[in-house]
Amino acid sequence: MLEIIIYSLVIGALGGGCIAAGAARMFHAPKVQAMGAFRTLGEMNACNGDPIAHFSFGLGFFFSAAASAVAAGALTGEVLHRIVPNWSAASLLVKNKNVEETVWNPRKMMLAGSVVGAAVVVFLNTMAQLIPEKLSLIAQNVLTPATGWLINPVMPAIFWLAAMDAGKVVGMWGTVLGGVSALVSGNAVPGIVLGILIGKSAEENGYKSKMVQILIGIVVVMFIAIAYFRGFFEKFM
Repeated sequence: MLEIIIYSLVIGALGGGCIAAGAARMFHAPKVQAMGAFRTLGEMNACNGDPIAHFSFGLGFFFSAAASAVAAGALTGEVLHRIVPNWSAASLLVKNKNVEETVWNPRKMMLAGSVVGAAVVVFLNTMAQLIPEKLSLIAQNVLTPATGWLINPVMPAIFWLAAMDAGKVVGMWGTVLGGVSALVSGNAVPGIVLGILIGKSAEENGYKSKMVQILIGIVVVMFIAIAYFRGFFEKFM
């Protein structure tokens, strides 16, 4: 058990710090070379600098990650890509709600991410080790489907409501791209997040802006490629 805790501390601190710093650096692209998942940037933007939103978003995936750790003995991608960045942002925003000084600051996010990553990984790995095998089977048969309901359709509904609350333009883009995303990939969240980004950009800069046009073009090409490689067009025809 001690060996698991030590390894978890090291891996969680290193991984959490790097991922949180990478998420912060993405806010400075393209002026600064960024590293991180695009979905992380979109989801953190959707929380709009609210510490409660960041914490609650990460909490939803924490339950999913806990169920996976207990049932399968493995950590999901949500631990580093969703839980750690959002909880790191929440911890910084409690004292200072200026995102430019907190969430957009790679150094502060790295320090917060190291602490959060270490704590989360230690907790999940320790819990997975302590849970008896019989309870692990129960978790696999009961908790895993429950977390699936959380991810789809609960999370898409939350993001869609956030898009609708942001205005007509953002709501329209979130609804359209969310529907397209649900059709081609089975999950509406990526499309809704992209819709929020495009809608907000269009509201602020207009559709004649090159940035907005390029963003729309990238999204269109991306969805066409996803649909093609997933065989959507063949099934549709």
